[in-house]
Amino acid sequence: MRKIIWLLFLPVALFACSDNDDNSVELTPGEITAEKEELGRLIFFDTNLSSPTGQSCASCHAPETAFSDENHASTSPGAVQGLFGSRNSPSVTYALYIPQLSYDNENETYVGGQFWDGRSNTLAMQAEGPFLNPIEMGNPDTATIVAKLRNAEYYDRFVIIYGRNNTVGQDFHYMADAIAAFESTSIFKRFNSKYDEYLSGKATLTADEQKGLELFQNKGKCANCHPLTDDPVAGEPLFTDHTYDNLGVPKNPNNRYYTIPAAYNPEGADFVDLGLGVTVGDAAQNGKFRVQSLRNIAKTAPYGHNGYFATLKDIVHFYNVRDVDPGFPPSEYPETVNHDELGNLGLTAIEEDAIVAFLQTLTDK
Repeated sequence: MRKIIWLLFLPVALFACSDNDDNSVELTPGEITAEKEELGRLIFFDTNLSSPTGQSCASCHAPETAFSDENHASTSPGAVQGLFGSRNSPSVTYALYIPQLSYDNENETYVGGQFWDGRSNTLAMQAEGPFLNPIEMGNPDTATIVAKLRNAEYYDRFVIIYGRNNTVGQDFHYMADAIAAFESTSIFKRFNSKYDEYLSGKATLTADEQKGLELFQNKGKCANCHPLTDDPVAGEPLFTDHTYDNLGVPKNPNNRYYTIPAAYNPEGADFVDLGLGVTVGDAAQNGKFRVQSLRNIAKTAPYGHNGYFATLKDIVHFYNVRDVDPGFPPSEYPETVNHDELGNLGLTAIEEDAIVAFLQTLTDK
């Protein structure tokens, strides 16, 4: 099992309140209040902040599917009709516990960072990205976003917390800060799955679930990257070590990003997602993506950075036989594929099903 050294963890809220308005509330960096959380909720579900209107954070991160794409699309559509992102929308649950991107010298691996490729270090920084992404929310600049924010029905709430006489840049950062506050609330970190109840003695696993747990820890090698030990920040198991890996996921022929206009994807179907390698500027990290938490995994299909796998059974089977089943296409980026911890696990079909049964116990209520 990988041993991870946790180097740094930044607070999710980085910006202090402006004191330019008599109605503003004095806050310290990182402070989260109930008022800020509610403001963040309103912003998170506001469909008027995209260009054209109609797209919100919740459009790709819906509560019904553990804050992932409620339509279970391989890649989610953007605000502009006909545009699609290149990656599957991950769940936002438990994202507040992801540490900032750093390099673990002892284990020679990168750790942490938001998005699949670790390019943002905090929830607030991550929240800013989609608003300015031409494929996602389509806004041309921060001024466009802030003008909409200042016309929103909840803007008075915003002023009470952050003040009125801020620059466009400050208000944009404050908006993201409020979203991060909302994403730090209890609905994003319930810790009340059947497995949590099992740990506290309030529930008993079925025979299949218990067998799946044992396989998860041992023969299946799942716990190598999805440890059952308590996360050092969360104090509970998150089923991720926040590291990066190339699982050998094939290109998804149904990825609609390949079909969007060349202005957005000049490579068309030849596009190869290099993941972490682009973030850190190191070809040795090409094709690697952050290990996702398995909490609520049964609600967040499809799976893989490009949504290649439709079901949990599909991806567990792939982990098991990738290197011995000629039916699977080659990896999207073959050079850095992990051949040590998956690909030829020797699991039977019954054992695969048992692991899936265990994974289903990780769904929050």
